Amino acid sequence: MNRASPMARLLWPSATRRSTSVSRGVRPRPWAPSGAVVVRRWRADPERQRLLDEFAASLGPAEFGELLDGACTLVYMYMSWMRTVCEEHDKDVVEHIVPTLVSTMRMMPRTFRPEVVPMMAGLLIAAGSGLSPNLWRAQYGPWTDAEMNPLEATVALLAEHVNRMSGGDQDFAIRLITDALSRAEGEDEE
Repeated sequence: MNRASPMARLLWPSATRRSTSVSRGVRPRPWAPSGAVVVRRWRADPERQRLLDEFAASLGPAEFGELLDGACTLVYMYMSWMRTVCEEHDKDVVEHIVPTLVSTMRMMPRTFRPEVVPMMAGLLIAAGSGLSPNLWRAQYGPWTDAEMNPLEATVALLAEHVNRMSGGDQDFAIRLITDALSRAEGEDEE
């Protein structure tokens, strides 16, 4: 059973592929205490990483800006969906969702350095309040290199949270976006 998030499966299928208990990296060790499990770290496929690096190198300033806009749009769409769900249950999305995500970010210090957590929290709060994360972030100047991985991870955390809120459907967040894209294409054709 593959427990990787849909976003991770989409972006890194080779790093999340698991078929047996040994290939999952979970293997009992004779020298370990009874019931202990040793988990092996996974590395991305070198060929896939090379292709991703080539793609990133081919992006010009305009395409890179569009990629950032797309990531912020995903943040906005996921937070809008969560805001709707929270309002149906008389809860505030900022109060209910943001603290959980920020505490998760703080548990991931390699991805979310302490100085970028407030910026990612601000993006979540802006989107949860109905503001554009792109416009909110623009007031602080251009994006920094230190914010790129946290932005990507924030989108993945949001997708995972949407999946959990939907009742555990591991593809719900992806379907939410693809359905919105399909509706937008249908409106453009009319």
